[in-house]
Amino acid sequence: MKKIIYTLTIAMAMNLTSCNNVEKKQDVTETETLISDEQQDFLGITNKEYLSAASKRALKWPTDLGNEWFFEYQVFDLKGDLAYEEGVVRRDPSALIKEDGKYYVWYSRSTGPSQGFGGDVVKDKVFPWDRCDIWYATSEDGITWKEEGLAVARGEAGAYDDRSVFTVEIMKHEDTYYLCYQTVKNPYSVRVKNQVGLAWSKSPNGPWTKSEEPILSPADNGIWKGEKQDRFAVEKKGDFDSHKVHDPCIIPYKGKFYLYYKGEQMGEAITFGGRQIRHGVAIADNPKGPYVKSPYNPISNSGHEICVWPYNGGIAALITTDGPEKNTVQWSPDGINFDIKGVVKGAPHAIGLDRTTDNEKEPTEILRWGLTHEYKNSDYQYIRGFKTWRMKKHTAKGVSED
Repeated sequence: MKKIIYTLTIAMAMNLTSCNNVEKKQDVTETETLISDEQQDFLGITNKEYLSAASKRALKWPTDLGNEWFFEYQVFDLKGDLAYEEGVVRRDPSALIKEDGKYYVWYSRSTGPSQGFGGDVVKDKVFPWDRCDIWYATSEDGITWKEEGLAVARGEAGAYDDRSVFTVEIMKHEDTYYLCYQTVKNPYSVRVKNQVGLAWSKSPNGPWTKSEEPILSPADNGIWKGEKQDRFAVEKKGDFDSHKVHDPCIIPYKGKFYLYYKGEQMGEAITFGGRQIRHGVAIADNPKGPYVKSPYNPISNSGHEICVWPYNGGIAALITTDGPEKNTVQWSPDGINFDIKGVVKGAPHAIGLDRTTDNEKEPTEILRWGLTHEYKNSDYQYIRGFKTWRMKKHTAKGVSED
């Protein structure tokens, strides 16, 4: 009986091997017609008939792969009032605009250490971006900065923005300046849901008029599990932005206004790409709204702080920090459907883009310099400068680049 079983096993194995050989041969025949000699040479494929999974993926890459979306970077200290100051938090710089010969930047500002959620969440400061107001500074050269003072303050007790206003972005449209930013209402608990506010002015120096109601809120279709302040305990996670809407940025695009933002989900998971962070967009006919979330949301499967700019009739985006497509530069022809155009080693955090540059010169021209923030420690952050350059080839030390 054992002999019969053994014989049958061999026969089945031979049959399976034969089938696999047929499938392999068919696969080879199919792929041979798809691989040119130029592709084989460029990708360094040893044998067209034996393709690894990596080689098969590489063959699906665009045939016009170049380095125009690739860059390297470095950061540097600023001078004047934006240099590091003990006891003061300055972080999340907005984009840079230039008015009357001066650069302007807005940012989150707070003072004192953070206690986390272990303290009194009603009275204590939870995070460095908690209990913030929005301040602004000016510079003639982008290096030495003068802090001009308060731009937008927290609201009165009971308002949707009474706890903190932070992570601001600037947009100038026609003759009006717009600041969009995150808001939190007291108390700052683990499960608190933040919103997005808006302020506008006829001058970059203010005064600023704030929206009475938020212009964007988290989706309301997640369900918490139990009453304990636990952001990971859920009965239903809901949309990608069911917990938080962060890092707002408004871009005038195709006659409308595209509000890009980062979403955090109730019960956020850690996946093979890290934190489950994604981006979305809401669209309005008027800068003040109402903003309607796109039915295509989320429009990214990765990312952290929003960094977007118009380019070549579409919208480009730098995707960093979280998710399976982190550290990529992407582009969309319609502001919604993004494809990877370049993969970078890393990028500055919380980029404040130079909106004064010619962003059509090349894909990453707008990234050539700007502002970022850096953690001095867990309590205090400060604003620094950054610069990037397009890397065209790798040259070893001592070798002429000519």
